[in-house]
Amino acid sequence: MLNPDFETTVTSVYRTMYLIRRVEQEIIRLYPTDKIKSPVHLSIGQEAVAAAVCAHLTVRDVVFATYRGHAAYLAKGGDLNAMMAELYGKAGGCARGKGGSMHLVDASVGMVGTSAIVASAIPQAVGYAFAKKVRKRPGIVVNFFGEGATDEGAFHESMNFAALKALPILFVCENNSYAIYSRVEDRLAGPGLCARAEAYGIPARRIEGGGVLDLLDAAAEAIGAIRVGSGPRFLECETYRWHDHVGPGDDRQYRTGCEAELDSWIATDQVAALAERLDRTIGEAARRAVEQAVEIALAAAIDFAEDSPYPPEQEIFDHVFAQ
Repeated sequence: MLNPDFETTVTSVYRTMYLIRRVEQEIIRLYPTDKIKSPVHLSIGQEAVAAAVCAHLTVRDVVFATYRGHAAYLAKGGDLNAMMAELYGKAGGCARGKGGSMHLVDASVGMVGTSAIVASAIPQAVGYAFAKKVRKRPGIVVNFFGEGATDEGAFHESMNFAALKALPILFVCENNSYAIYSRVEDRLAGPGLCARAEAYGIPARRIEGGGVLDLLDAAAEAIGAIRVGSGPRFLECETYRWHDHVGPGDDRQYRTGCEAELDSWIATDQVAALAERLDRTIGEAARRAVEQAVEIALAAAIDFAEDSPYPPEQEIFDHVFAQ
């Protein structure tokens, strides 16, 4: 027997994953035209992590993410028109065309921002969580980062402080096995990534295989614990990026010997897997209606970006410093 509430959640998660996939496929199509004015770090293959985690968030919860931030931005409900215009460097962008792909923000939905510097958003997210606790503000903080960020000192300092103050923060480590082209096994001493969080007394859980339903379950458990005041949680989410560290290529010429590895992850594509599940539950027609709504919104967003003006030269120094 189907659980209607759960199926509604799964359908919403599919919409988010399909949106992320299609937006980035369009970015790949547009990138050679030079209309996009910034480097792009794609999340194709990793959509399930952000979609599953953000499915459990409210507008009172906030998100910090990395330069590979399209998925987190869209999963948190960030404005699609503003994102596409930002990639075009247009005045209608979420940062008035100054931030590009690596600096996305939509405060209206709790997307505090993304950062181009590895691990830099971790202490920022912890600071935000500390402020929430001190001021007794509702909601939690979610911080997405790659496994490479756990090599940085800022990660360890932040883990310690978050645990010490029992802060309302979820650390989501997207372990795609590579920091640019360096495999995690070649960089990691010790028993694993979860052990790094557990060393500071933070409960940690590893989700293997990238299954979206497993990610939904793990995120629900962790976020539920944080909401009742149990302090921070850490999720290590095994996943895989299908494309270059930066840009639309597939890295096969650089990630030596990765062909079988990449092909195996593509074979377990979670967007396709969830589409097949929805065909068995809500039906193919309903699933296609979800996709069609995304296609309409995406086409409108590209038109918005194309039609938006570039910011005037006199704005070049605006918003460089807090005002």
